[in-house]
Amino acid sequence: MNKFILLLFVLAVQTSFAQQSLFEPQNIKQAYQNNTRSKEGIPGKNYWQNTARYSIEIMANPPGKNIKGTETISYKNNSPAAIKNLVIKLILNIHMPGAARQSSAGKDYLTNGIIIDKFFVNDDEKPFGYVGANTQKQVNLNDAVAPGDSVQLKFEWHYDLSKQSGREGMLDSTSFFLAYFYPRVAVMDDVFGWDRMNFTDAQEFYNDFNDYEVAITVPVNYLVWGTGDLINGAQVLQPGYLEKLNKSFTSDEVINIVTAQDIQAHHITVQNPTNTWRWQAKNVSDVAFCISNHYVWDAASVVVDKKTGRRASCQSAYLNSSKNFHNQVKHIQHALDWFSNNWPGIPYPFQKSTIIQGFADMEYPMMANDSPQDDDIFQRFIAEHEIAHSYFPFYMGINEHRYGFMDEGWTTAFEYLIGIHDMGKEKAGYFFKQFRVGGWALHPNDETQVPIITPLNILSGSAMGINEYGKPALAYLALKDMMGDDLFKKCLHGFMDRWNGKHPIPWDMFYSFNNIAGKNLNWFWNNWFFTSGFMDVAVENVVAGKGGYQIIIKNKGGFVIPVDFKITFTDGSLLDKHFTAAIWEANSSKAVIPIITTKKITYLKVDGGIFMDANEKDNNWGHKK
Repeated sequence: MNKFILLLFVLAVQTSFAQQSLFEPQNIKQAYQNNTRSKEGIPGKNYWQNTARYSIEIMANPPGKNIKGTETISYKNNSPAAIKNLVIKLILNIHMPGAARQSSAGKDYLTNGIIIDKFFVNDDEKPFGYVGANTQKQVNLNDAVAPGDSVQLKFEWHYDLSKQSGREGMLDSTSFFLAYFYPRVAVMDDVFGWDRMNFTDAQEFYNDFNDYEVAITVPVNYLVWGTGDLINGAQVLQPGYLEKLNKSFTSDEVINIVTAQDIQAHHITVQNPTNTWRWQAKNVSDVAFCISNHYVWDAASVVVDKKTGRRASCQSAYLNSSKNFHNQVKHIQHALDWFSNNWPGIPYPFQKSTIIQGFADMEYPMMANDSPQDDDIFQRFIAEHEIAHSYFPFYMGINEHRYGFMDEGWTTAFEYLIGIHDMGKEKAGYFFKQFRVGGWALHPNDETQVPIITPLNILSGSAMGINEYGKPALAYLALKDMMGDDLFKKCLHGFMDRWNGKHPIPWDMFYSFNNIAGKNLNWFWNNWFFTSGFMDVAVENVVAGKGGYQIIIKNKGGFVIPVDFKITFTDGSLLDKHFTAAIWEANSSKAVIPIITTKKITYLKVDGGIFMDANEKDNNWGHKK
């Protein structure tokens, strides 16, 4: 009998252990076996990543749409094996007829893509070869690049901006947004090898951390805004405008560097036929730029690190007729201050943030391309979301191709938290439910129930957006609620510090939280990220007993969510009780919740709040007077 009990115990432990492990695909399992990553959630002793230095020269001549570029790339192999070929990303080939896209393209979107005019490897010219309507191409090397060595590449290329602007392209006839405009070496990492995915204009990006020097030559009276530091302001701006720009770096008040009247005077830049604006950015994952001859320009700054007094520049460029863009610098100041000191609570990691008026509502390092809004609350809402991306994916090099929930999910959670500060919990919750939850939560189906961990590159349509934004944001917010702010922030900061400037995958995040918390949270990760659940709980019974009641609730949808009870007693008094997702740890299907009271319950209701219940008809018990 004792042996039988022991056997049952061993089997129970084994079953429990199996339930607490996370599924790992073979390539990810191999990375942990190779010690490039650690089950403690830290980079392994053999972790590596490659990097490069880019020197880029761009010529633009608006209103002409043709952009010409030359660049040299010094690409260093930090991997343990020799590199025999390179994969080059040519993202703007997405505009070519025949390119694989997840949405239709109008005639104003289509171009001939990037044309490679010349290509050199270590000063030897080579034919680049046929690319077609692909956004990546493998280049074979005559001489392999040994571990620790570098290879020098040079490109000369040109392309036409698309008339239809999205993430990049023509904003108007003489305002251009330059993004993804240069040939780049794809990421090669320890998990997937070369990133060979074609860009489909849906899933986003995956980039190494590189150093950039970019020179952009434009006609007289054209201004340029971009990623990094302008290092030759005196050579391109008239003294009065340079003085105002420099003053803005220490100013809390918004300074109108260039007004509509200044534009009409045509004397903002140095009066050469063309001017070359030189920019420098170090250890960033990408660069983007905007040029215009009629955008007004505002700037100020804000302290983002109260311990050191470090400030970040806040800039905006836009059409003077866009009323709410006049408030954009203030929105940036507020966002940088709040994100630096609240959630995620890490000082803004870059030297500036610029938002230009465009169409995309899209983020880039130190830049955002935002659409104008009639409602200033929504204008701020968009700005805050794009600025929050400064942490995910730009503080860490997230693989957005596959794991968009690691950048959009976290950013959406921060968007909700700053929204509570800005608008109050009720209105922030309304925004969140309207834009991030409602459709998929209330109508779960085969697309909405795809596990979050599913790589985005094999998803499309609504399933992709749901798995990137609202669903993972709710998971992070449920975890925050369950852990408490202090422990949750400790884990979040630990994960971000460990992987700042590196390439974490979801398992690194899961294991890092487990390690820092000193708790096995795999039951939570498994439930939210590896199952096909949705949000639906039901009140099964309310049982009176000694000292109060036991509320038995059933988890019909599967996701472990916090629950709020709104309880009415026979004497007319009310009680609100909140329970975190921890109630489901022992049994994710059913929970028994004690309510200690001497009063008699006549009615209760489960209120999910932002955790919207798919069927509220079974969320009640008793009779409401």
